[in-house]
Amino acid sequence: MKSHPGRTVLLLLLHTLFLVTTIPAQDNAPLVVKKTTDFSITGSGENGEWQRTEWVPLAQLDKGKLYESKFKILYSATGIYVLFYGEDERINSPFENDFDPLFRADVFEVFFHPQPSTPVYFEYEISPLNRELVLLIPNLKGAQGWLPWNYTGNRKVKKNVVVTGGAMENNAAIQSWTAELFFPYGLLSPLENTPPKSGTAWNANFCRLDYDSGKMIKWSWSPVKSSFHEYKKFRSIRFE
Repeated sequence: MKSHPGRTVLLLLLHTLFLVTTIPAQDNAPLVVKKTTDFSITGSGENGEWQRTEWVPLAQLDKGKLYESKFKILYSATGIYVLFYGEDERINSPFENDFDPLFRADVFEVFFHPQPSTPVYFEYEISPLNRELVLLIPNLKGAQGWLPWNYTGNRKVKKNVVVTGGAMENNAAIQSWTAELFFPYGLLSPLENTPPKSGTAWNANFCRLDYDSGKMIKWSWSPVKSSFHEYKKFRSIRFE
């Protein structure tokens, strides 16, 4: 059959268009962190200031129960606010004390990496029992964390958790839980590029662990693979 150059070119153009429209592009645009006035932390995210920003979904990384998981973030002149929401069916959290190894149970996690050229970042974990783990991670020979010193006053995270559909206790059947957090700049002050100003860019990640299936199921905002400490894959946030 005789070849038609015009038809061949048209078919190639259509094929290219098909590929472009069917392969989603990676969204690398920084997440804009909007500014707010300071407000009280209740755990439910009921304050009207949260209406200034939208929910951001977390991607589930492992096979398991599909629980909706998402977060919001704001900043003020004194610190950073983060709100988490996660569907759930059962609390798996046997740890009763702050600074226990909470990552071995249900948690939401926050990572702030204000100066991406330096492998030192902040990690925070909050459990459905309102227990916390606060770490500074110098990721020089692996992720080895250090606990905060003088963790009081304007260096202490304000936190609250609300559990819906059940009791706030280990093994309780529930429907969801939320965690509302405030990170004062005084706590982040050892890190470079803090506090943020309008236009400041950081890297960050927001994550979740759940153990309803009997094994660790991970959610993450940044495209990490096997570990939340893949800090080079953290995504960018920009302060409005």
